[in-house]
Amino acid sequence: MHIPDGFINGATAAGFGVAAAGGLGAAIRQTGKYLSERQVPLAGLVAAFVFAAQMVNFPVVSGMSGHLLGGVLAAVLVGPWAGFVVLSVVLFVQSLFFADGGLTALGLNIVNLGFLGAVGGYAVYRTLLRLLPKRSRSTVLAAGIAAGIAVPLAAMGFVLQYAIGGTSDVSLQVVFTAMMGTHILIGIGEGVITAMVVAAVVSSRPDLVYGVAEYTGLRTEAMT
Repeated sequence: MHIPDGFINGATAAGFGVAAAGGLGAAIRQTGKYLSERQVPLAGLVAAFVFAAQMVNFPVVSGMSGHLLGGVLAAVLVGPWAGFVVLSVVLFVQSLFFADGGLTALGLNIVNLGFLGAVGGYAVYRTLLRLLPKRSRSTVLAAGIAAGIAVPLAAMGFVLQYAIGGTSDVSLQVVFTAMMGTHILIGIGEGVITAMVVAAVVSSRPDLVYGVAEYTGLRTEAMT
């Protein structure tokens, strides 16, 4: 889902760049309020996992690709704002050193993958938990479903950006169909992977998982 340079016009990219910068600043402040020293290594591991997962790309339309996001996984493990920061750092490194997504499109990608993927995905996760029994097993199910939904949600962010300022001659309908068709399938895989990873971490160290404490009665280091 990395957007390359020139795929969205400069004015739109600049507008979303400003929004991404403001959101990232707020996310860093919020992360500093709850992320403990014990969770910093976990955040680093999450960043490495997301980085590796996003390097596996699937072609969508000319110049565009799809891949796993990792936003909900990051948000559940270290919190939505830290997850936003993790995704933003990963996207910056990828665009700067691996030409995976354009630098001028960095704000667009951060909004789609960081904000919609992590923060938006975590909002879906919390909503699902309100409907499920308050037990650790429910966090695994909710994380998997939320991850599956977050992928097409982030794809819809790109479709909106393309509708506002797309520079390609590919029709909006073609872009919508290609993006949603591909990312619904990717979302299924992401949901399964996210559920498996969250289940593994919850079974071994639930005290480190941000998204577990509020709904199971467990007290994590981050919540105290």
